[in-house]
Order: sequence, then structure tokens, then C-alpha cells
Amino acid sequence: MKTCAIIPIKLFSKAKTRLQLSTENTKILCQVLLEEVLETISQSSHIDKILLVSKEDEAFKIGKKFDCVEIFDETESGVNNAVMLADSWISTNSFTRSVIFPQDIPFMTTHDIDTLFNFCIPENSVILVPSRHFDGTNALIRTPSDIMTTRYDEGSYRSQFDSAVIKTSHYSLALIQRIMLDIDSRDDVNFAIQKNMKPVICEKLKEIFY
Repeated sequence: MKTCAIIPIKLFSKAKTRLQLSTENTKILCQVLLEEVLETISQSSHIDKILLVSKEDEAFKIGKKFDCVEIFDETESGVNNAVMLADSWISTNSFTRSVIFPQDIPFMTTHDIDTLFNFCIPENSVILVPSRHFDGTNALIRTPSDIMTTRYDEGSYRSQFDSAVIKTSHYSLALIQRIMLDIDSRDDVNFAIQKNMKPVICEKLKEIFY
């Protein structure tokens, strides 16, 4: 079963506004997060291709290191639109399923991806990993990719889950701690540093925030 990963990416200059960083530190943070996520995904035996959906040149530069497909998002009108652009590419290529990851889950490991894909995945199914605060979706496997319309911009994993329930009886909620941990607030940063899941990444966060 051929699988691609979809990563929607905002312009770095417009990303992570809740963190209240300088423009330069925001850019550095986005680069650190994206590179770590791509490094992890590229090492997974479950992922055959990575799709970056963005109009951020720096993101595409990082993506070249990992042989990512570049999908230009001219309007940058939200994650759902970015996923639609990726789905259009998928529909003309021979991929059976997709998994959508955000760029800000740097503590995810290849073992976590293995765990995610080790869930029973029949031909028509959805698996969802919520964020730590259960207010977002940090991983979404769709088999096939067009089984459901994504609802990221509605602010909760619950909306995504409701969308999945309508489309298939094969749906699962997977609670995988490192995938659930994103970097979206100062509280997330402090929590990550306290847990010290990936010491190298935690040190980089300390340099950026402290």
C-alpha cells in the first residue's frame, strides 16, 4: 500500500504568532521544527513520499534534502485548502493512502509512526491523533485519501472525528504522546523542555526562547 505524507506549511513570517517571538527567531524555530519532522518521516518505512504544501521558499529548500514533492500554495487560505491541493496531486499518482502531519511535532519518532500504522487499517478507514490539549489534529491517516473532507480550520479534532464517522465505520482515535505534543504555545515549550524527549531539540528550543 503506497502512502504519502502531507505537510501543510505557512509562510514562516506568519507562523507561530502566539509564541510572540521576533521575526528572526520565528524563522529559526520553523526551520528547526520542519527539519526534525522531515528527518523523522523520511526514515519511516511506512512513508513512500513526502508532499510539502506551501509558498515558503525556505521550507522547499529544507524539503529538497529529503526529496519532497513541492506543491505551491498560492493563496495560503488554510490547511483544508492545502490538503485539497495535495489530494489533487495524489489523485493523479498511484498512492493508496495519506497521512497528514503538522510541521510542529518535532518529538515524534519513527517508532511512533510505526505504532500509528500498526493500527488495523482496512481499505476504507480513518485514524486520528489529537493534540495534547485535544484542540487540534496532529496526525490523520486517510485510506483512501479522498475518503473524507478535512475540517482543520474548525479548531478541534472533534470536527475531524465527526467527519470521519460520517464516511466510514472503520475509524480510530490513537493517543500517541510524542505525536500529540506540538509547539503552539509557551506552555507547550515548557512542557517539552521538562519532558526532555529529544534533548537536542530541547536545547535548540532553549536557545530560541531563553
